[in-house]
Formats: sequence, structure tokens, C-alpha cells
Amino acid sequence: MDKLIINGGKRLGGEISVHGSKNAVLPIMAASLLIKGETVLHNVPNLSDVSASIDILEYLGAKVKREGGNLIINAAEIINNDIPESMMLEMRSSIIFLGSLLARCRQAYMCRPGGCDIGIRPIDLHLEALSALGAMVEERGSCISCIARELRGARLVLSFPSVGATENAIIAATLAKGKTTIINAAREPEICDLADFLNSCGARITGAGEGVIEIDGVDMLHPTQHGIIPDRVLAATYMSAAALNSNELVIKNIIPSHLAPVIPVYMKMGCRLYLNDDELKLVAPKRIKHIKHIKTLPYPGFPTDCQALAAAVLIKARGTSVISEGVFENRFNYAAELNRLGADISVYGRTAIIYGVKRLCGAKLRCTDLRGGAAMVIAALAAEGESTVTQLNHIDRGYEAIEESLASVGADIKRINDEKKECKKKEI
Repeated sequence: MDKLIINGGKRLGGEISVHGSKNAVLPIMAASLLIKGETVLHNVPNLSDVSASIDILEYLGAKVKREGGNLIINAAEIINNDIPESMMLEMRSSIIFLGSLLARCRQAYMCRPGGCDIGIRPIDLHLEALSALGAMVEERGSCISCIARELRGARLVLSFPSVGATENAIIAATLAKGKTTIINAAREPEICDLADFLNSCGARITGAGEGVIEIDGVDMLHPTQHGIIPDRVLAATYMSAAALNSNELVIKNIIPSHLAPVIPVYMKMGCRLYLNDDELKLVAPKRIKHIKHIKTLPYPGFPTDCQALAAAVLIKARGTSVISEGVFENRFNYAAELNRLGADISVYGRTAIIYGVKRLCGAKLRCTDLRGGAAMVIAALAAEGESTVTQLNHIDRGYEAIEESLASVGADIKRINDEKKECKKKEI
């Protein structure tokens, strides 16, 4: 089993680059099923979630080849219209294949998805959207069946701006007959990237990034090449690491507008930020200032994926900070692990109260989820002495070799594998 060994107290500095967005590439990979030909994606990160999506594509019949940061997907022939339960349980984003399979094969069979334990995250909105487009949806336990002789455009009103439901609706509506209007659509940059990809294939999608999206269905899509946008949550991760552990750090390959929801929070912490076309320089204060209140909201609000990252900084702030979680009901599992480092976090339902401390000490930590795991790494970098972080399968879902990236800017961090030691213990 892999684990990270972190010797804290090292100051970070220099330049660090952001890889392609996990949350953008996964729905685009699913949407590639609509193209009876070759799709070439650039700036694709090497993540376990990407590998899980590749496994699904190959099971369905697509031919997939990775060449460095490029992913070549040929979905000329699809031989299956179901996804095995073992594959669905690998990640939450597997549900996005429901819309693409339905649009391509007119039939789709799968079970409910897995993923990090951060809340219930129901898929009702996904199923309601596909049903409105003409699918007959049936649920038996955890199994889902979607069948449609024909998909027709419809007026969809989402009760919540769900990213996944918006993506599934866009993908399915792309090849539907007639016009689809999605009202109260999610507005995240990843929605725009999906629409840009599909439009480059011949789709007719307008309004992506706004609350109302319109899709005029087309008969077919053609092959294309597309570059995945930079990962804004990874950029925020580096911002947190810099705020807590550096004098200054330059973060390259970003889209500044995508960071607009988080930039004011770091400025209130006392950080100075300097933005250029595709990079950000963060100059950290001697000690972080507290934040009276952060509440996570759908985009363009403060992202739920960034709240653990902000908490990791605020544990050493001067004063008391409050974070309220407005999206998921179970996203503070990481708090108990940060407290092992000497942090002082109290959780009351969907609210965390963070009492800033001056000193953190190394500890043995266990990742609870993707972003919580990243928060532990950030905090461990600021702790005195050695920390270990285990259950890295969570971190590897969204970060490509996080230890190598942080080591490149001065962190004392390395990944080791204890499998041989464990085997020896068992033999004894």
C-alpha cells in the first residue's frame, strides 16, 4: 500500500504547473461515445478516475490509446450497452455514461455509482432529465434501465443546478430530435468545456455557462480534437499550499476567470495575488488572517471542492473562522484528521468552526476523500516533524503524482510502498 512521508516546515517557492481538469475530461470522455470515429483529447491528466473511464470505454467497445498527455478514443463500434457494477462503483462520475449510452444505443443499463463518501448525492435529477427527453426509466434496487426508441427535445427545469444532471442532459439532447432547453443549468467552467467539445464535433449548443442552455439536436457528430481546460481545483490546491507554506509561489497554466470565486477568500486571508494571462503569483503573509464566514455554493459561488483546501490554511490563521457547506451534507470528515496534527476544528452538522493555532505537529493521517486528502497533505507540509498519509487511492483520483509536483517547489515529500514490509510481517 502506498503512503506519503512528509517532513514539514519546508518553505515552498518557484513555479508549479496545473494539469488538465479531472471534472472536465470525464464527461468529455463519456461524450466521445456519440462520435462514430476518432476523438483526440489533449492535456489529459494521468488520474485513476481517467483510467476507470478508459476501462468503461474499452468495455463498451471503444479503442483507447494514451500518448503522453493525449488520449485517442475511437468509438466507431460499440458492442455493449451496459456497464458492470464493479466499474460503476469505482467513481461517482461513471453516471455520466448514462446519457451518452442512451443517445448512442437507445438503451443503457447500469447500477448507481460509487465515489467519495461526502454525501448522498442522489441521481434523481439525471433520471428525470432523461425521462423528459423520452427515455423509459426503470429502477430495481440499485439497477437502472433506460430505453428510448427516440429522444426528443424538451424543456427541462432542474430543481437544483446539478453539474452531473446538466452534463447528462446536454449529452443526451445533442442527438435528440428538436430543441432542448435546460433551465437552472449548472454554470461551472467544465460545462462550458463539454459544450465547446461537442460544438467542435458539430453539435449546436448555446448558453453554456449561463443559467439557461439551449441544444438544437443534430443527426450525427464528426471526429475532432480538443484541449482540456486546466484544473481550477488543482490551482486552488496549490494556492492553499502556497498560502500556508511559502513566501511566494507562481502557479502556471491557469484560466484566471475560473478562479474568480476563490480569489477573494485568499485575499481576505492576507495573501497578495498577481495575475497574468495564464499564471498567478501568490505572496503569502507571515500569518494567515481568519475568515468570518465561507459558504460553499454552486458556481459562481465558493466551490464545495475547495472548502477543505481553505480549511487546511485557516487552521493556522490568527483568530476563528467559520465554513458552512451548502452543497453536500457530509463533507467535513477530514476535520478529525486535521485535528490529529494539532488543529482545533469543531463540526456542527454542515458548519465547521476553525480556531486558529500557532503550531502543528506531525501525525499519522488517513485520507477520507479526494479533497480532504489534499487538505491533509497541505497541512502536513506546515507541521513540525514527520507525517504519514495513507489511503492515497482518494488523492490519486484527482491529482497526478501530487508528491512530485510539490517536491519540485521545495516540499520534503515522497511516496513509498509498504507492500513488501506487510508481506514479511504476514510470513512471520
